[in-house]
Amino acid sequence: MLKVTTETDHLPLFEALASEVRLRILQMLSAQPMNIKDIAHHLELSSAIVTMHIRKLEAGGLIQTQLVRKDGGTHKMCSLAVERIQIELPHTGEIQRQVYESTIPIGHYTEFDIYPTCGIATKDKIIGQFDDPRYFLEPERMHAHILWFGKGYVEYRIPNYLLPGQQPEEIEITMELGSEAPGANDNWPSDIRFYLNNTLLGQWTSPGDYGSSRGKYAPDWWRTGLNQYGLLKVIRIKEEGTFIDGQLMSSTGLASLSLDRNHWTLRLAVEEDSAHVGGLTLYGEGFGNYSRDPLFRVYYR
Repeated sequence: MLKVTTETDHLPLFEALASEVRLRILQMLSAQPMNIKDIAHHLELSSAIVTMHIRKLEAGGLIQTQLVRKDGGTHKMCSLAVERIQIELPHTGEIQRQVYESTIPIGHYTEFDIYPTCGIATKDKIIGQFDDPRYFLEPERMHAHILWFGKGYVEYRIPNYLLPGQQPEEIEITMELGSEAPGANDNWPSDIRFYLNNTLLGQWTSPGDYGSSRGKYAPDWWRTGLNQYGLLKVIRIKEEGTFIDGQLMSSTGLASLSLDRNHWTLRLAVEEDSAHVGGLTLYGEGFGNYSRDPLFRVYYR
C-alpha cells in the first residue's frame, strides 16, 4: 500500500490520477500487464498519446514499465506498481513535526568519480566541454544546476544540526533525477544506488533519460536532444527501513546508519556491477520539471 499526504512532494501522483484516460489504463492493468500498443488499441488512441499518459502514471509511482523481448521485437510492458493508496489529510490539532532542512545545490558535491557521457551546466551555459570529467573540478561548478554522467558517483556533505538529546525519527531526501543516455532516450534504464554515510540505502531503476519534450523549466538556450527532465523521487529512511515513493526499497533503517557525526555524506552512484549501467542526470533549480535543488530533511524528537 502506498501512503501519501497532501504535501507537494506527492503532486505527481495526484496529477496522474486527474485523468479519465489514465484511470481507465489503471483499470486495464489491474487485470494483466499490457504493452503500449495494446493499450492504445483498446482505448482507440494513438501510441504517442498513450505513451504520454504512461509517463504521467510512472512519474506518480502508480505503474512500472519494463522492456521485454517478445515475438522477435521489443515491447514496453506496463504493470501496476501499487495495489492501494492511502491519503492522509491534515487535521486540526496535528502536532507540528520538528525538522532540520538543508538544500543541496547541484554543484556543491565534495567528491566524485565519473565517466562520459558527462557534463555540467549553470542556468546560463555549459561549464567547459561535453564529456570531459576534468570540468567537474572547475570552480564555476559551484553555480551549476544540472549534472550528468554515464557511470560513477557524486557525493555531497550535509551538516548534522541535531543537538545533544535530539533523536532522529525520519530522514527525507527529495530530488529530480533520471538516466543519462548519449543525447536523450526515454527508454534507457539505469540502476541508481543511494548511500548515506557509506551505507547502501537501496537501488532505484530510472526508466529513461527524458528528452522527447522540453523540460518545464529548461532554459531557453538549452537545446532539444539533451536531458530535459527527470522524475521527482522521495526517499524516506525510517526505523523499519528505507522507502522510495512509499515503496519499501530496503531494510536499511535509521539504526543501520552512523548518524553521530558533524556531517553526513550522501552518494548517488551508477556502478559497473549493475544490471543497467545507464548513467544519471541530477536536476536542480532552473532545470527539469520541478526547478528545485535536492532537499534533505531530518525529522527529530
